[in-house]
Amino acid sequence: MAAETAPDNLQPLTPIMFHILLALADGEKHGYSILKAVEVETDGQISLLTGTLYRSLKRLLELGLVAESDERPDPELDDERRRYYRLTAPGQKALAAEAQRMMRALDVMQRKNALGAEPGGA
Repeated sequence: MAAETAPDNLQPLTPIMFHILLALADGEKHGYSILKAVEVETDGQISLLTGTLYRSLKRLLELGLVAESDERPDPELDDERRRYYRLTAPGQKALAAEAQRMMRALDVMQRKNALGAEPGGA
């Protein structure tokens, strides 16, 4: 991976990129499965359109954060036209770095009592 695409240089990831990587963290998935995983994991707050998903996957492929899987399910059990994606080692690093960034921000918010608190402490 080139220096300009090192995990720290990709911060912050877009929410869509983050959730696609997160969906792939537990194993390979095809596009529709990623779409559904993102919807479930965000309690419906992010509902991707297929065009948005595939544009984001294309970008993640270019950055080397995901890769197309070489292994395919048995064609009798799955549609052979499906493309499967997996998280790469740089993708895992970028996902972890983004999670760390989010945890630091949450820590600051908690210290400032900014989670649901009224402005001015009222």
